[in-house]
Amino acid sequence: MPTTLQTRPRDLVRASGGPRYAAALAVDALGTGLLRPFLLLYGMTVLGLSAPATGIAMTAGIVVALACTPLVGRWLDRGARSAVVAASMAVRVLGVALLLAAPAGNVEMFAAAALLLGTGNQAWPVAHSAVVATIARGRERDAALAAGRALRNAGMGAGALLAIAFLTGGATALQGLAAVTGLAYLVAAALTWSVRLRADPAGGDAGEGPAGPAPRMRTLLAANVVYTFCLNVPEIALPLILVTHLDASPAWAAVVFVANTVLVVTLQVPLTVLTSRYSRTIVLAWSGAVIGASYLGFLAASSLEHGWAAPAVAAVSVVCTIGEILYAGSATALVTALAPARAMGRALARFQLSTGFGLAISPAVVTALAAHGPLALWGGLAAATFASATAVAAEQVRSGGRRP
Repeated sequence: MPTTLQTRPRDLVRASGGPRYAAALAVDALGTGLLRPFLLLYGMTVLGLSAPATGIAMTAGIVVALACTPLVGRWLDRGARSAVVAASMAVRVLGVALLLAAPAGNVEMFAAAALLLGTGNQAWPVAHSAVVATIARGRERDAALAAGRALRNAGMGAGALLAIAFLTGGATALQGLAAVTGLAYLVAAALTWSVRLRADPAGGDAGEGPAGPAPRMRTLLAANVVYTFCLNVPEIALPLILVTHLDASPAWAAVVFVANTVLVVTLQVPLTVLTSRYSRTIVLAWSGAVIGASYLGFLAASSLEHGWAAPAVAAVSVVCTIGEILYAGSATALVTALAPARAMGRALARFQLSTGFGLAISPAVVTALAAHGPLALWGGLAAATFASATAVAAEQVRSGGRRP
């Protein structure tokens, strides 16, 4: 590990794009936290749409938005950087404007708004990672990517807490929530646009790995689909198990979600720096082992008496979050290390596609497995995650143990 790796806030801000860009990320995250968790409620409460119609419109928007991701990658590979991030924010301004303009019962405008919001949400991780990869190098890049994730989680958590206060006001309050969100996206887009960062599309190879990284990338992308399931565990799998199988209070699900957010915000950078002495591939394999072990822990906790089961599940969720932090701190960093500079955008776009696909199918897979009981759910997830971690570790062995 380089001894010069800096983790002071000002160093991380510089490596992440500078003060204006960091401010834009914070404002954007706050806006996302304000609306994204409550978009379903907006469609039902403000526009009077049925729950199935709202859900289908949102899903369709996410799927079509994923299909736009390769275009983002090609735009980045032409040298654009901050302009793509600004565009990901600006397109969400248009999405919010459509929400506010949509008349009651108009599912078409709601679906169009969901598409624009989804496109911005899918494009942002790709573009932001490319910005950091252009500014920072080596392990400083890893720390900057981790800091960005911590900042985004903090902003989204704060936005969600603020949004809860709006919910007591009904439809009018939700419209106000949408308006504030659109303003936040507009401010964030303006700040990002002012950074004016570009890259030389004919620049040298930024990858740090050995020659021929394509097989490793394919393994990473396949494994990533399974790894991403851990991101939906606090929001989908645990509430489902706690409420339906363990008859626990919904408050336990809230405790798990809050704990997950706090741990990610506080530990993402320190753990990323701590593990930077090891190969990113090895850390990614470790993360799969930790996540898989936590799934087995959830299985064991589910078999306890009801009085002990919910606290045990909450305790095991900490282990799952540690695995998530290790995964998030190594996966994107590994992509930026393996990809050549001329194809950085396309590599990140493929990674985002695998992430989006995993997040899209995980609710259906989790609910289907949970219908057959905790053993099918946690046993199935553990087996798939251990297999993915083994595949990632095997690629490291085949590369001769060389970094990244």
